[in-house]
Amino acid sequence: MPDFIDSVWTRPVRARTGQPTLSREQIVRAAIELLDAEGAAGLSMRRLGARLGSGATSLYWHVATKDDLLELAVDEVMGEIYVPEPGDAPWRIGVSVMANGIRAMLLRHPWVIGLLGLRPTFGPNVMRMGNRTVALLSAAGFRGPDLSHVSSLITAHVIGSATTEAAAAAMVRRSGRSAAEMQEKLQPYVETLSEEHPEFGRWRKEEGVAAMDPERVFAESFAFGLERILDGLELWRTREATPATSADAESA
Repeated sequence: MPDFIDSVWTRPVRARTGQPTLSREQIVRAAIELLDAEGAAGLSMRRLGARLGSGATSLYWHVATKDDLLELAVDEVMGEIYVPEPGDAPWRIGVSVMANGIRAMLLRHPWVIGLLGLRPTFGPNVMRMGNRTVALLSAAGFRGPDLSHVSSLITAHVIGSATTEAAAAAMVRRSGRSAAEMQEKLQPYVETLSEEHPEFGRWRKEEGVAAMDPERVFAESFAFGLERILDGLELWRTREATPATSADAESA
């Protein structure tokens, strides 16, 4: 188990000598391709070397360990996320753009989900994203620890939603069927469950439930949750920014 603080970002980059046939950037991009295809369990220095037509020993010149390589890969894909500059749009739209960007990245690279929190995230793309996030939320009026809590709340919703969606997508791929076909196949059993659990059965008969598209339900659920979070933050932000009146003070 690697030491959490022993990160690729806390060590100096090894100086190049001679004319290496591969760059660290090439190695990281090839690793991402392998991770996208087979997940973290499918990545090894030997397999990566074979993909690049190079021995594992030469890879170690650029990347000391597989854990270092994973850190580099995570930071690379984090660079796909766009965080708007303050003032480019209202804060809610800016946060929505950022949140949807994170979700899209995680669904393109679901292997990232299992790596979050395991090692430090001090890479240039993560720090650029973090800096812009602080600027965006600061401009919206969030300060100090509250800004951190707001960022964590939004990120937790994104990661939770993406984790469930990525797992469902993997299950559908393994089945060889579409989500709609799987839903249809399960209908008889769900009908039986509805009879055994009347509240569940009653809800299934409500308007709009039967029309829920299994291909779109995750995206719609994510958007609904994000909007309700932003509604709550907007209400809290407005309340915190409004000075208490004398009547409020007396009632308190």
